[in-house]
Amino acid sequence: MRRAAKVDLNHRVIVEALRRVGASVIDLSAVGDGCPDLLVGYRGHTWLIEVKSAKGSLTPAQKTVHAEWNGFPIAVVKTVEEAWLLIGAVR
Repeated sequence: MRRAAKVDLNHRVIVEALRRVGASVIDLSAVGDGCPDLLVGYRGHTWLIEVKSAKGSLTPAQKTVHAEWNGFPIAVVKTVEEAWLLIGAVR
């Protein structure tokens, strides 16, 4: 039986902040198996984002997905500001 995916404490805050600036956000955190946490669309662009705590690091499954992903690189963010900078909501 698969356990529920662990969500970092800053996850909800980052999702809410992205939505506040007009980004579309689909939460993929329940998928597991190394899948990134968020699918984000903003101004015609799309990102896969992994949310980590300040001291968090990728799991072995996440490292595998990041290494094998053939699309645009999966981003890792730890703060609202990093998420906004990534999508270009702030400079």
